[in-house]
Amino acid sequence: MQVADDQLLHEYAALLRAHGEAQARCSELIRAQALEIARLEAQAMRLRAEVVKRDTALALAKEDRAALELAVPGLPKRVALARQVEALQARVRELMDQLQRRERQPQPAVAPDRLPSPAAELGNLEADLAAADLVICQTGCMSHGAYWRVQDHCKRTGKACVLVENAAALHIVRIQRGGEGEAALVASQQE
Repeated sequence: MQVADDQLLHEYAALLRAHGEAQARCSELIRAQALEIARLEAQAMRLRAEVVKRDTALALAKEDRAALELAVPGLPKRVALARQVEALQARVRELMDQLQRRERQPQPAVAPDRLPSPAAELGNLEADLAAADLVICQTGCMSHGAYWRVQDHCKRTGKACVLVENAAALHIVRIQRGGEGEAALVASQQE
C-alpha cells in the first residue's frame, strides 16, 4: 500500500505542478490581454478625438465657404468657369505640343504643278488683305468662298473694297479722304 500511496502522492504533486503552470499561463494571458485592451482603448480614444477634430474643421470650413459665397455673388459660377479655363488651357498646350511635333517632322516636297491647299490659300489671302490699303477684286477671277472672305475682311477692317467685272478697264484708282475720315474711291477707266 505504501507504494500505491507514494505513487498517488507523486501523481498528486505532478497534477498540482501542472495546475500551477496552467494558472501561471492563464494569469500571464490575462495580464497581456489587459495590456492590449488598455492599448486599444487608448488608440480608440485618440481616433475619436481625431474624428471630432476633423468634423469640427469640416463644419467650420463649410460655414466659411457659405459666408464666402454670400459675400461674393456668383462665386460658384466663377469657380466652374475657372475650372473650364484650366481645362481649355491644358487642351491648348496639348494642341500646341502636337503642332510642334508636326512641324519637326519633315514635310514632303510640293510638286510645282500642285495648287496650294485651301487652308494655305486662306492664310495667304488674309496676309495679303491685311497688308493692302485698298482691295480691288475682279469678280470673275475669284472663287465663291474667296469672294465672301474678301468681303468679310473688308467689312471687319474697314478697308476700301472695289469689285470690278474687268480689271483691265481701270486705269488709276485713288483713295480720297473726306473731312470726317471717310474714304471715297475715284476710278478712271481706260477708253
